[in-house]
Amino acid sequence: MRTLALALLALSSTAFAGDKPDWPSDTPAEFKPITTSWDYDKREEMIPMRDGVKLKTFILIPKGAHDAPMLLERTPYDASDRSQRFNSPHLAAAVPQMCDTAVAAGYIYVAQDVRGKHGSEGDYVMQRPLAGPLNPTGVDHATDAYDTIEWLVHNVRESNGRVGTIGGSYAGYTTLMSTVHPHPALKVAVPFAPMVDGWMGDDWFHQGAFRQINLDYIYDQEATRKSGEKWWGGVYDQYDEWLRLGSASDIADSRGLGQLGFWRSLLAHPSYDAFWQAQALDHALAPTVPMLIVDGLFDQEDIYGGPALYQGLKAKDPAGRMIHLVMGPWNHGGARKSMRSLGAIKFEGDTAVWFRQNVMQPFLDHYLKDAPAPDVPRVLAYETGADRWQRYDDWPRSCEQGCAAQSRALYLLPGGKLGFDRPSSGDAFDEYVSDPAKPVPYRARPTRPTYVDDSTWGEWLADDQRHAASRTDVLVYETEPLKAPIRIAGQPIAKLVASTSGTDSDWVVKLIDVWPDEVPDDVKLGGYQQMIAADVQRGRYRESFSAPKPIASSKALDYSIKLPQASHTFLPGHRIMVQIQSSWFPLYDRNPQKFVPNIMAAKAADYQKATQRVYHASGKASAIELPVIP
Repeated sequence: MRTLALALLALSSTAFAGDKPDWPSDTPAEFKPITTSWDYDKREEMIPMRDGVKLKTFILIPKGAHDAPMLLERTPYDASDRSQRFNSPHLAAAVPQMCDTAVAAGYIYVAQDVRGKHGSEGDYVMQRPLAGPLNPTGVDHATDAYDTIEWLVHNVRESNGRVGTIGGSYAGYTTLMSTVHPHPALKVAVPFAPMVDGWMGDDWFHQGAFRQINLDYIYDQEATRKSGEKWWGGVYDQYDEWLRLGSASDIADSRGLGQLGFWRSLLAHPSYDAFWQAQALDHALAPTVPMLIVDGLFDQEDIYGGPALYQGLKAKDPAGRMIHLVMGPWNHGGARKSMRSLGAIKFEGDTAVWFRQNVMQPFLDHYLKDAPAPDVPRVLAYETGADRWQRYDDWPRSCEQGCAAQSRALYLLPGGKLGFDRPSSGDAFDEYVSDPAKPVPYRARPTRPTYVDDSTWGEWLADDQRHAASRTDVLVYETEPLKAPIRIAGQPIAKLVASTSGTDSDWVVKLIDVWPDEVPDDVKLGGYQQMIAADVQRGRYRESFSAPKPIASSKALDYSIKLPQASHTFLPGHRIMVQIQSSWFPLYDRNPQKFVPNIMAAKAADYQKATQRVYHASGKASAIELPVIP
């Protein structure tokens, strides 16, 4: 019986092998969607650049459009997704929310993959530098933007031949690059939260401290053209895993980042050398087209770039007609979405939608549609605390009402107090032990990775800071409840006199608004420690950002630590608080507190405890210089 079955099976196999049926596929060779009910046309193009590389481009045109302006966004984050926020027949739902007012005004939206990413040809280089010593290819984001605009004005017949560039974060960077050698058709640029200086205070470092929290971004961005390889975790609390792994280099090695070009560049350039200085756009750019720089006061990724760019460009635009700055109560993507609150902190209405409707769109319409000149001040800043917009004719010195910011020193005093009077007696210093084995978390644990579904990464700059204030390795100084409001508008600067028993150290300074003990209208805010401005400086760069050197052990030294720009009013009944610590983990890599050539590659044996002292004696006074508006 078994022999017969085997024979039949062999016969059957032979029959099918020699006589395969012709079975048609259910899937057509090319499917053509029916989109006649859509209110826009969507075109896909491969636009050629001057070196022959073609870039994938999506053009979304309102049905019946004619003489319409074009908004161009150049992104490494998949232009296909950027041009299809929702799978909808309505253009308003398809484009990024950033462009909602432009779509309502009849604009054409164009999204393009930068070279080397997703549908575009060519090689990818993180924040590809301008053609020159760091880029021998002769092509960059400036040339690619020029060539793209040249193609668009000759091939999109529904347009009026005028183009604006727009985008946030990395696309804010490409927006800036489009203005380097602008095409004649480029009439305006709106960079949101642009990457400007990756070492001084944007994505990669902050005043020398490495932002290792971005290792997963580098992995996802560079491992494959389509960003298909994703950083893996396996541990709920990232603090635990990264502390066990060791240095930033150890963490990178655990995922194979040594294969990625940008990680190798970071590891090779831990100081502010020519590699970083040549890429700092606040020094490299000049005003060439009208620009509306959009910055978030609580931007957790690129808080440095917008104000630094404004400072770099304003001297080249003395009349204040080309360069404008808007600072809103937003996190990294907040200005491009809806923004009524950030974490537990609420604002007055939807600040982002108000900005796009009342500031951005009139600005675009003026340059792209010949609309009347908009009433846009040189600087527009939202004042948190008071919850109102303020108009300034410069930042931070003056405003239309004739006010002027004055630097006032808020002194650290004995007994954990803060005051505007210089210390005259009492203990000379406060001290704590900084232990790299138990670094201060940058937010209340557990620390969830940046890109997981339940991450609240975008809220951490508004987190309640009581979790840190209770630690013995964090110094806390506080005023009495204020009897009158104190309004600041500008850059707070921490002037510390401090010492360490080690030969290197990080200093983290946080300026905080402490809410009253009881807030009847929102009980969760009772005693809330709201961070207003905070940053870190790596001690080895105390004298020079480009030439690190060991710190003299146990010697009181002066440190000047610039905090992010602030626009805030401390209200009566609130207190002003300052916290000082020496780690901020895992946001920044740990300082071993012993001088080593490259902290990013420190070995386990290099990490040591250090006794940190912050002085508040009459001859060694530490203070926070506040830009106070009388």
